[in-house]
Amino acid sequence: MDLMVEVSPRRVFANGHTYHINSISVNSDCETYMSADDLRINLWHLAITDRSFNIVDIKPANMEDLTEVITASEFHPHHCNLFVYSSSKGSLRLCDMRAAALCDKHSKLFEEPEDPSNRSFFSEIISSVSDVKFSHSGRYMLTRDYLTVKVWDLNMEARPIETYQVHDYLRSKLCSLYENDCIFDKFECAWNGSDSVIMTGAYNNFFRMFDRNTKRDVTLEASRESSKPRAVLKPRRVCVGGKRRRDDISVDSLDFTKKILHTAWHPAENIIAIAATNNLYIFQDKVSSEMH
Repeated sequence: MDLMVEVSPRRVFANGHTYHINSISVNSDCETYMSADDLRINLWHLAITDRSFNIVDIKPANMEDLTEVITASEFHPHHCNLFVYSSSKGSLRLCDMRAAALCDKHSKLFEEPEDPSNRSFFSEIISSVSDVKFSHSGRYMLTRDYLTVKVWDLNMEARPIETYQVHDYLRSKLCSLYENDCIFDKFECAWNGSDSVIMTGAYNNFFRMFDRNTKRDVTLEASRESSKPRAVLKPRRVCVGGKRRRDDISVDSLDFTKKILHTAWHPAENIIAIAATNNLYIFQDKVSSEMH
């Protein structure tokens, strides 16, 4: 007989949002949490379910004046007064709840100036930040947009300190990805416990890891074949053109219906969780501290 797990809500925090909630973050004070939708961020007390406190509201008086939406938000891991939220225009706003009750005015604005030579019809869509995560140390922020993951230093607003290409081979296919709506997919990102390796998902059930120290990166696949007990994940490679190795996969053969949007890394162990369509994969490091 299969073990069935049923979940029942202990508390329901109702009527806090008009739009779909895109992120929830528990505060380091362990008493409050925040929830964010496209236009508002609310602060809740864990013991009070029937009311919340609005801390960010970017809804204009006339909705025709709306130029951007909130895409993700998170509390700082150590300072309960600080939180960050990202926008569809690619910017990050760090807010301090000690400065004002309504945090419409940010403390810091993190934004990378756009290279005019790379400007295209898709520029604004692919620069939209789909996820933002503070490092465990609280010193850095990790963001994901459509083609890259970036590491930001809280002390430097002008540009990210590191940029990693997740699937740059898709840059020439943005037109077809726009037509099939894949360009609007929202990928998450994650830090390992020591903030030295970052992980994010891609298409074809691939996920990517980047070692910040060695600058090595690897592409791995979450599939039924690799999920057999003790099966070792083999690095995969996407081939754009020219000579191809035996195990390489052509960029034209990628399955865009198989996508890894959700990833998580254990805070202390080298254990990762990967959500691929309706499957959840748990992978553990081979005892050693290697990246894969």
